[in-house]
Amino acid sequence: MPSPFPGMNPYLENPSLWSGVHHWLITEIARFLSPKLRPKYIVAVEVRVYETFGENLLVGVPDVTVKRQRSTVNPTSTNVTVAAPPAQPITVEVPVAESIRQGYLEIRDVDKKEVVTVIEILSPVNKRPGEGREAYTEKQKKILGSLTHLVEIDLLRNWQAMPFSSNGIESDYRILVCRGDRRPSADLYAFNIRNAIPNFPIPLRSEDEEPVLDLQNILDNIYDIAGYDLQINYSRECVAALSEINAAWVDEVLQEQGLR
Repeated sequence: MPSPFPGMNPYLENPSLWSGVHHWLITEIARFLSPKLRPKYIVAVEVRVYETFGENLLVGVPDVTVKRQRSTVNPTSTNVTVAAPPAQPITVEVPVAESIRQGYLEIRDVDKKEVVTVIEILSPVNKRPGEGREAYTEKQKKILGSLTHLVEIDLLRNWQAMPFSSNGIESDYRILVCRGDRRPSADLYAFNIRNAIPNFPIPLRSEDEEPVLDLQNILDNIYDIAGYDLQINYSRECVAALSEINAAWVDEVLQEQGLR
């Protein structure tokens, strides 16, 4: 069953689904690009590991109730001291490091063994404040300080957009194509929830023909292959909150297709 939306499906932004969507996107983009880049380039799937602390863990919040226990003294033996029972421990929760594995793609020159292009698909760990965002921006700086091309795909409405990609432009989603030989200029494909995802080129060396990525088609195929129509309850609201105008539009689309 196809996705009911013409562009990005906002229900796929649900954190319980996004890690799977991210994995599928990395895999299917690599599958699409690989035959188009052979034999000069290979597409390598790389994995980055983030060590972060859970956002919802609190220190010092007991999950049990402790009652005060009184010491008892025998009234007939006032010279004998009775020791109070030992204090009972309170169970608390402390922050625990969590390993988050995130894939990304590298296009490498077969002969020179050089990374020509990096393709990143942003996840919540990259966008929300914290160690994950700091680690990602550090990697960004290294790429931007080299001749390596960067393609950054942001299909998440929540949290703060990457500062160099927003440039004051308001949009729900964005794709940045940043060529190493054109910096600081870059191409920003900004689009909203009602728009189809635009096609965009994957930059290579200047002498080579660049493949055009139809991300909308890839995402639609993923929706069908992974059976997201069976996993999503469209009678509920999006976990990633919508504006009042967009919520009304989503409701209209879903009612037209009999999903509400």
